Amino acid sequence: MSATLRPYLSAVRHTLSAAICLHNFNSQVVERHNKPEVEVRSSKELVMTPVVVSRNEKEKVLIEPSINSLRISIAIKQADDIEKILCHKFMRFLMMRADN
Repeated sequence: MSATLRPYLSAVRHTLSAAICLHNFNSQVVERHNKPEVEVRSSKELVMTPVVVSRNEKEKVLIEPSINSLRISIAIKQADDIEKILCHKFMRFLMMRADN
């Protein structure tokens, strides 16, 4: 593992560990509804500050936490065809539902 990759992955891991502390938070508008606040953005106090962990210009992770949900955006370097194929397979894996 390269000298810059290990601290980058460690920073991503620790940031995700802190952001994944989610709570079951019912909607303040509709009774018995639980909507992801990171998507709805109905109140500012429930959405936390987004964090960007970046290794370089083309490799970065955007973590958007809220009280009951989390959105992760990943930018991966795709320099050649092999990296593009690996990135596509990785994205397909991430988009699969946990039920399957």
